[in-house]
Amino acid sequence: MSRTTTMTVRISGTLSDFVAANVSENGSYENISEYVRDLIRRDKERVEMEAFDRLKGELTLAFAAPEASYKPLTAREVIARNRA
Repeated sequence: MSRTTTMTVRISGTLSDFVAANVSENGSYENISEYVRDLIRRDKERVEMEAFDRLKGELTLAFAAPEASYKPLTAREVIARNRA
């Protein structure tokens, strides 16, 4: 079951004007909650994509490494290395 949280955010000046322009009859969103949820979703996707890109970069380097640079490890050695 998902949890709903109510949050209060105060904005003023140009930020308030910007939100008002995006939440109106001519704007992209019907209400502020819809707008904020979309912004949070997009930010979450951005963070996840950055993490994926970092992992992809590390894997690219690992697969490009010469075979001689690899050495066999036991599960215990991997766990010990990751705890360090």
